[in-house]
Amino acid sequence: MKKRSLPGLLREVHEDQEGAVSLETILIIGAIALPILIFLIKVGWPRVKGYFTKGMDSLDAELPNATQ
Repeated sequence: MKKRSLPGLLREVHEDQEGAVSLETILIIGAIALPILIFLIKVGWPRVKGYFTKGMDSLDAELPNATQ
């Protein structure tokens, strides 16, 4: 194994650009997806919850008719 000096090793690590494009792409996707996810949780979830709550209330109201 080749012995390297600390400044040489740090320079080699700093100059290595492999994977930078992938990391930048992931960060951009995250920057776009995070506000969309927050919006869906704040605005969309109450609507979805209300829709299913209304459906469950309707089923509960019709339960006596189903058992006859």
